[in-house]
Amino acid sequence: EIQLKESGGGSVQVGGSLRLSCVASGVTISSVCLGWFRQAPGKEREGVAAISCSGNRKYTNSVQGRFTISKDNAKNTLYLQMDSLKPEDTGMYYCAARAGCYATPQLIPYPYNYWGQGNQVTVSS
Repeated sequence: EIQLKESGGGSVQVGGSLRLSCVASGVTISSVCLGWFRQAPGKEREGVAAISCSGNRKYTNSVQGRFTISKDNAKNTLYLQMDSLKPEDTGMYYCAARAGCYATPQLIPYPYNYWGQGNQVTVSS
């Protein structure tokens, strides 16, 4: 059974930083595409960052230059470093895995097969 478990969320003031972690079990992350998604109340889930098996990265425009997605294959863990946080970054953050390797990371939810339970991030001014 494939499971993804996020940690590292919390509350922070504008301009602060947080690092999210997502530990995978039941799958080797070097063999799947991975992504971070977020959902604010009343809004659709949106892709934030994604990374392919080979390490190609893609970011949504609003976080480009502020967020960094990375992974540690030895620890089977995905990360999202979030710097210069803004109130509009507030939401529930989910990690997701897509079976198979694809050259281009995807920021749309539907290709992803497995999802974590979510971790709340709140940025206050």
